[in-house]
Amino acid sequence: MKKNLSEITIIKKVAQLSGWTFEKNSLRKSYVFKDFREAITFILRISYEAEELNHHPEIFNCFNRVEIILNTHEAGNKVTQRDFDLAKAMDSIS
Repeated sequence: MKKNLSEITIIKKVAQLSGWTFEKNSLRKSYVFKDFREAITFILRISYEAEELNHHPEIFNCFNRVEIILNTHEAGNKVTQRDFDLAKAMDSIS
């Protein structure tokens, strides 16, 4: 089982990321792109990172907007280091 992080640790780590928030035991971010095609391309690209980390986010898409929700199911749907690793990988793609 993955070890969940303390709320204090999560808040400190979120402050180091751009645009991410910590709500309802998860990391959340909304990305906005030029159009639908760019949004879908982003989703496809992050799918490779998610597979590499064996960590699969909740992804919501509406036209040019992609919303991501991250938490670790194996840690009781809490935030772990794996969530931050995937968040950083996604930001490097956007």
